[in-house]
Amino acid sequence: MAERLIIFTRYPEPGTTKTRLIPVLGAKGAARLQRQMTEQTMAQVRSLQASRPLSVEIYFTGGNREQMQAWLGSDLTYRQQGEGDLGVRMASAFEASFATGITGAILIGTDCPDLRDQLMERAFQTLEYHDLILGPAQDGGYYLIGLRRLIPELFVGISWGSDLVRQQTVEIAQRLDLAIAYLPILTDIDRPEDLVGCSQ
Repeated sequence: MAERLIIFTRYPEPGTTKTRLIPVLGAKGAARLQRQMTEQTMAQVRSLQASRPLSVEIYFTGGNREQMQAWLGSDLTYRQQGEGDLGVRMASAFEASFATGITGAILIGTDCPDLRDQLMERAFQTLEYHDLILGPAQDGGYYLIGLRRLIPELFVGISWGSDLVRQQTVEIAQRLDLAIAYLPILTDIDRPEDLVGCSQ
């Protein structure tokens, strides 16, 4: 199985990142948290790469390729997320991966401090026997989604940013009769209440 890990993140520029946390952390504090969480995620990704052969692509917003390379390393592939809502951008990333012959792709964000390399390893293993794998987030969304082929319907008509994201995604998957697997529920750090108990 030719595998790829797709990472969605944002260059940590104050005022443009983690905006829902600015009221409690300030613009610089919110950007610093974004930087820390992305670096923590990438440390887990590097650990996963050491034990599993997979390609990694980082889809980013804000900043530019040179800034991303200086921050996270020049040995990774960087792509702009492009236009459209989150669903359009995620579907495009999956489509680009499958077009290159990838047979299993997992997409994550960088907002989930508890997402570890062992869990990503388990996700790739589970994906070999399922059409769709989801890592449910406490807020009703998901911190991870994995596919073995492009299923564009999963990214259309979703209320992105709401607590209905996972429910709507699962309903579509069930209508399509997909074999679904789930990872443990984890917490995304998006809103002030998510910071309770956060070690960052």
